[in-house]
Amino acid sequence: MSEKLLEVKDLFIEYATDFEVVRAVNGISFSLNAGETIGLVGETGAGKTTTALGILGLVPEPPGRIVSGEILLRGTNLLAKSAKDMQKIRGKEISMIFQDPMTSLNPVITVGDQIMEVLRLHEKCSREEAGNKAKDMLELVGISGDRFSDYPHQFSGGMKQRVMIAIALSCNPGLLIADEPTTALDVTIQAQVLDLLNGLKEKYNTSVIMITHDLGVVAEVCDRVIIMYAGYIMEIGTIKDVYTNPLHPYTVGLFGSLPDVEEEVDRLNAIKGLMPDPSNLPCGCKFHPRCSCRRKECESEERQLIEVTPGHFVRCGQYLHREEEAYDLLVRGKRA
Repeated sequence: MSEKLLEVKDLFIEYATDFEVVRAVNGISFSLNAGETIGLVGETGAGKTTTALGILGLVPEPPGRIVSGEILLRGTNLLAKSAKDMQKIRGKEISMIFQDPMTSLNPVITVGDQIMEVLRLHEKCSREEAGNKAKDMLELVGISGDRFSDYPHQFSGGMKQRVMIAIALSCNPGLLIADEPTTALDVTIQAQVLDLLNGLKEKYNTSVIMITHDLGVVAEVCDRVIIMYAGYIMEIGTIKDVYTNPLHPYTVGLFGSLPDVEEEVDRLNAIKGLMPDPSNLPCGCKFHPRCSCRRKECESEERQLIEVTPGHFVRCGQYLHREEEAYDLLVRGKRA
């Protein structure tokens, strides 16, 4: 069995203003093993980035706050840590590649100094040692160490993302969170960045949480996938389980909205409607206003995750009914 690196248990996060409360994350639970990559997939507003900020202790407060739950890193609850303790953990044990490399780097500081800053903060090394390690990290991500003294504006978008990866991995963290790391890049550079992440993950046995809306990226780098909607986990399972046998109508809709090069169609099967307002979520199943498979009880009854096959969970009433029907048939058979 692999060592369990991270456990998120029943996590609730909300943003409160004078006029409304935005329920961004609603009771999500999942675990991540050492060396494993898990993908968080969903539309904009599904709660993916807020989940990552919760893990890092970076939910802006106010207006945000972690209402309840546990985030265990190697068995230690991060939510019980002080702000000073979390500063020591961020960059050293957990690092993050932020969404936009164009704005994540400081434009008036050289890339070398930005890598050195992390090293000197966590490794307590001299400036010379940090400089040599920073050059090594640039070489590791495919950038010449001679560019140590260059500024961010002198790099292309793909190279900036590589610098961000170098910063994130400079202290060899056990957990790397990548928030849409390929969004602003063209497809050829995307492939290079994904290959780089895969190679570094294997070299350092780093666990990765990949946040994306791109199912192709997930298939390329992830071992398991979590489908999120309106702050809830709708489906979770291995790549094989979810991609070959999607269970939740929302997951089916995501795959149906992708073009198929082998099939000629006039229109894609887009999911009807829009993501609900997180400050005014519908009763019952949060997806029911857009669901073609909804039942009457879906409008009022909150659904729980059901394990349909080992390790493959889904939050949908139709599978609950299947379990009940199978149980009734079993009982009737025993009586007969």
